[in-house]
Amino acid sequence: MPEMVDAIGMEAKLHQHYLKESIETIYFGGGTPSLLNNSQLNKLFRVLKELFEFEPSIEITLEANPDDINEEKLALWKSVGINRLSIGVQSFFEEDLQWMNRAHNAAQAIESIQLAQKAGFDNISIDLIYGGPTLTDEHWIQNLETCFRLKIPHLSAYALTVEPKTALAQKIKTKLLPDIDPAKQASHFNTLVSLTSNAGLEQYEISNFAIAGKKSRHNSNYWSGKHYLGLGPAAHSFNGNSRQWNVANNSLYLTAIQKNTIPFEIEFLTPVQQLNEYIMTALRTSEGINLDKIQLIGGDTARIRLIEEAQQFMITGKMKRKEQHLLLTDEGKFFADGIAAELFQL
Repeated sequence: MPEMVDAIGMEAKLHQHYLKESIETIYFGGGTPSLLNNSQLNKLFRVLKELFEFEPSIEITLEANPDDINEEKLALWKSVGINRLSIGVQSFFEEDLQWMNRAHNAAQAIESIQLAQKAGFDNISIDLIYGGPTLTDEHWIQNLETCFRLKIPHLSAYALTVEPKTALAQKIKTKLLPDIDPAKQASHFNTLVSLTSNAGLEQYEISNFAIAGKKSRHNSNYWSGKHYLGLGPAAHSFNGNSRQWNVANNSLYLTAIQKNTIPFEIEFLTPVQQLNEYIMTALRTSEGINLDKIQLIGGDTARIRLIEEAQQFMITGKMKRKEQHLLLTDEGKFFADGIAAELFQL
């Protein structure tokens, strides 16, 4: 871990001029950053503050597992400037956590949130997963009600997905575990949308819900196409014209950084690719696709074609137009990926 922290700091120096703008958000994620100790976190922050200009109202998020959260660590995170926590709860029920092979239990899930609140963190997000074989309809409702009772200002809720070549995929293939039930997932999603709305949380992206003023600024910037720099193995960066991604192997990453080189691949985006990326991400948000931005990237032809392609989904009630924005309806959110693919410019 000390080697990795040094390497990430060195990569930040090598990438110092990648972003021209001051930094609005920082997100410590993509693993278990809550394992970092005092000196490691402070070292990273010293490097970042030396290299980049921080906005006064910067949002700094750290991903943490419930079993990693204690009073000492919460005090440390607060002292270095972390002002938002994303806690990987997944469920408040033991059978779900055991099935997902999580290290924490249901009691730790609740205790971690209460400890964070007691430590002064008022910007907390939790992750919940729905549609799994162990999660009943009743327990899904109770998971959401627990979130509301604990006054969590931000919720990220994801349908369980089965990735190929994983242990879960193999167990389903060999009938050791039941397959995912799409009807159950759709029902859970409907429950999610309804209950969060009743509790005063806005669905500002298909999987993300927040009370007023607590949307994730970091993810919102990503969905709106702003530039970002990713540091560490497998991290992605985007500057508007190109996308690059670091090697996903720790040893190869460390070896390259020690030689003062960044081990990445790069893709230069054509105007059509930039359009399609914007369509894919913006469609998932409550603001939808801004037609003025489409025109800015692709001109009149792209704007006219997009409106024409969207007509088929407006007729079936899956999309709607609100002034200069094309949005998904609640029904359309079930088909977001397929609709985005149909809207892609060729």
